[in-house]
Amino acid sequence: MTTRDFKHIVVAGGCFWGVEEYYHRLKGIIDTQVGYANGNGDSVTYREVCSGTTGHVEAVMLTYNQTVISLDKILEHLFRMIDPTTRNRQANDIGTQYRTGIYYTNDQDNDTINQYIDSIKANYKDTIVTEVLPLENFVVAEPEHQMYLEGNPGGYCHIDFSVIQPNELKEEYLR
Repeated sequence: MTTRDFKHIVVAGGCFWGVEEYYHRLKGIIDTQVGYANGNGDSVTYREVCSGTTGHVEAVMLTYNQTVISLDKILEHLFRMIDPTTRNRQANDIGTQYRTGIYYTNDQDNDTINQYIDSIKANYKDTIVTEVLPLENFVVAEPEHQMYLEGNPGGYCHIDFSVIQPNELKEEYLR
């Protein structure tokens, strides 16, 4: 394994606490970092993002080993946990900061993302409204939001972790 095997993608699927915890459990995910993506400005706080006035989305930057988990598999997991046909809402999370999205840093990923979405459209009665855009900016969230559910296991989470298959989990989550 070399660092050239590592890639980055940013995903959004409602409150970033659960999205981060979900991906953190998967084999091949090297690092997760919650933050605010594709909004107005490169300096913003949680409170400002929650006001709905900044244009940012709560998102998770994933660093992954592409020899262990592919971008297609990361996308499959995102679409397991979200409702991609609902705009600006996931479960009880309502507002533009909770929209679903995939934010890429290279055109090859854009092609992969669009091909994946085209391949699953028939699975949905309604139109998929998940954003697919280049990553314009990513502001790392405050320290208390990083790995929030690890430190607050009873904290709010809208994600159903049971959709992860045992063979997809890191060893420490099989216990």
